[in-house]
Amino acid sequence: MARRLINPPEMHPAPSYSHIAIAEGHTVVYFAGQVALDAELAVIGPDDLHQQIVASMRNLEKAMKAAGVSWDDIVRRTIYTTRPHELATIGTAVREVTGDTANPPQTIVGVTGLALPELLVEVECTAVLG
Repeated sequence: MARRLINPPEMHPAPSYSHIAIAEGHTVVYFAGQVALDAELAVIGPDDLHQQIVASMRNLEKAMKAAGVSWDDIVRRTIYTTRPHELATIGTAVREVTGDTANPPQTIVGVTGLALPELLVEVECTAVLG
């Protein structure tokens, strides 16, 4: 495994992320932010944050597969969203895609807009491969 996740007991619980990831590999893979667009560039789930996160994460999975990366290789995740306070929805949607995989350090950033007005979220990750 190319990462070691740490959640110090002195820190607050991290419900859908880890506080620290120590990368132990040699190859760094940077993924562009993925949004809820289908193959025809139509927005998936307009005005539905949960559906857009799932679609964005599924698009990220496609890129990860092409790079030979699994969720266990992700050492950093950033979620840009116009709805940053909907933490429960964000966490549920991420877990729907990643399953029981331990989550990497994550930052959620509130933004005023994304590339298209209908987009509510963009997810970007970094991976390390051994």
